[in-house]
Amino acid sequence: MKTPRKPLQTVWLMLAISWRADRRRSIAALVSSSLQLIGLPIRAIGLKLVADGVVTHSTSRALVGVGFVVGLTGLNRVMAMVSLTVRMRLRENTQLYLDTYLMQLTAGVPGIAHHELPEYLDRVELLALERNELANPFNPISWTLAAALQAVSAMVLLGSVHPLLALVPLAGLPAAVFTARAHQGARSLLEAQAEETRVLRHLFDLTTESGPAKEIRLYGLREELLGRRRATFDRLERSRVAQAVQGALRTTAAWVFFAVVYCLALAETVRLAQQGRATIGAVVLVLSVGAQLSAQLNDLAYCVAWFVRTHRAVGRLLWFGEYAERARAAVRPADPAPIPDRLTDGIRLEDVRFAYSGAGRAVLEHVDLFLPAGKTVAIVGENGAGKTTLVKLLARLYEPSAGRILVDGIDLERFDVDEWRTRISAGFQDFGRFQFVARESVGIGDLPAAQSDAHVLAALDRAAAAELPDDLPAGLATQLGREFDGGTDLSLGQWQKVALARAMMRLAPLLLVLDEPTASLDAPTEHGLFERFAAAARDAAAVSGAITILVSHRFSTVRMADLILVISGGRITEAGSHVELMRRDGLYAELYELQAAAYR
Repeated sequence: MKTPRKPLQTVWLMLAISWRADRRRSIAALVSSSLQLIGLPIRAIGLKLVADGVVTHSTSRALVGVGFVVGLTGLNRVMAMVSLTVRMRLRENTQLYLDTYLMQLTAGVPGIAHHELPEYLDRVELLALERNELANPFNPISWTLAAALQAVSAMVLLGSVHPLLALVPLAGLPAAVFTARAHQGARSLLEAQAEETRVLRHLFDLTTESGPAKEIRLYGLREELLGRRRATFDRLERSRVAQAVQGALRTTAAWVFFAVVYCLALAETVRLAQQGRATIGAVVLVLSVGAQLSAQLNDLAYCVAWFVRTHRAVGRLLWFGEYAERARAAVRPADPAPIPDRLTDGIRLEDVRFAYSGAGRAVLEHVDLFLPAGKTVAIVGENGAGKTTLVKLLARLYEPSAGRILVDGIDLERFDVDEWRTRISAGFQDFGRFQFVARESVGIGDLPAAQSDAHVLAALDRAAAAELPDDLPAGLATQLGREFDGGTDLSLGQWQKVALARAMMRLAPLLLVLDEPTASLDAPTEHGLFERFAAAARDAAAVSGAITILVSHRFSTVRMADLILVISGGRITEAGSHVELMRRDGLYAELYELQAAAYR
């Protein structure tokens, strides 16, 4: 898995992120970090003046040198405080900007197929691990530039003593390179271990979250999960230690080489001073600059490694932006068509096939069917048969791998995705738990009416959940979810009722999808709910010719449907009314009888 290499574009994005987040502090960060670092080597000039003033008995020269040292030391301390304050505030503003940017990117992808791609999940994991690098991408740029200027100033100062001494910092380049490579190697290893790191996180979540808690205790899984996590961690750690040791040996050898070169340079300076070709101040300057040089080169190596890490993290962010744009472009209609206000014919699927990216076997294949306008259609079949995939194709959460879907004779791909979704409504089995106040958790199913109690209460009634506000401490104003102060948690069945009410907010959709809407409800509630569904379907059909699709594993609840579709092995194997399918004595009749016998 490699991030596309677009160095200049990525550097530009690093600058743009910081500039958009806080342009004034971006400039201040560059100036303050540069002044902070450059002042250190230049301070050696003051030490040289002090030493030469003492030797030549020149008080004025010595005082100038003292003033120079004191002034630059003060400047360094002030700039350090300013730089820290500026960078912390810049980091906060950049983090806020990046969080918003990532939310826009991920929520802006039209479909949901990317949530099932290992490559996408690995990149998400790496972005989470690289949050510090992303928090302020301008810092490594400003500090790398400042560190480079610091090294250049050291070369100029040493060269003022003797031209060859200007080459001393170059002897530290191998050490800087090896240090940077060690940092980079650690980051590359982290990327290669992204999937196993996700395993570690998964094992941690299993033992700390409430969902699996009962089964972990019931089956005695604590030691098993801890053992797996330890084994995985140890395997990752062995690779990390081996790489760290290898990097440390190379870096140590390079620093020894630099130390030898520096000692030779210092000896040469002393010899020049003994011969009268250099002053005592020059010896002090070389001592001062040399004492700082190893730290400066180490800082430069760290800053370069920091820059590279941030560059790669921002490169991944760039990949997300490009992926989102490709996904939007893929569904942007080349020949747009208006969405009908009312369905007069229906929805037709012609030889539709769907397979997940990288999967060899198709989930749906050779699907040909017609969903008549104004009708209620039930989809039944065994688990994994492709029922939910079919309704996600109709909602354009997935795009067909082959074939086409027609709405009143118009290819669905000609409709703008966002506009199409304003004309459909859906309640899914794996519904979201929006921990807002109850009014909003229901109302967001139709944002223009989200704050209207009348609309929300009507939707709750259509979802057979009219009593829910009375069961909440503050009615519709109750904060849902225990994660917030004063919040009230709901049972699984209550959460599902909220999701169903959300699906009932839109009064006249062209398509209403209810995917396993009663999975978490008891039988009496289920019966009452399906009666409400039937009434809501009739109302919607009268207004907009709406098609209502019910996906259910309970055959007794779908008898009222106008059309029942049986999916098996990714294909439509039977279609007809309940009476017609029972007469055929096929798979539907067999499954119906088996389920009915279980309730006798």
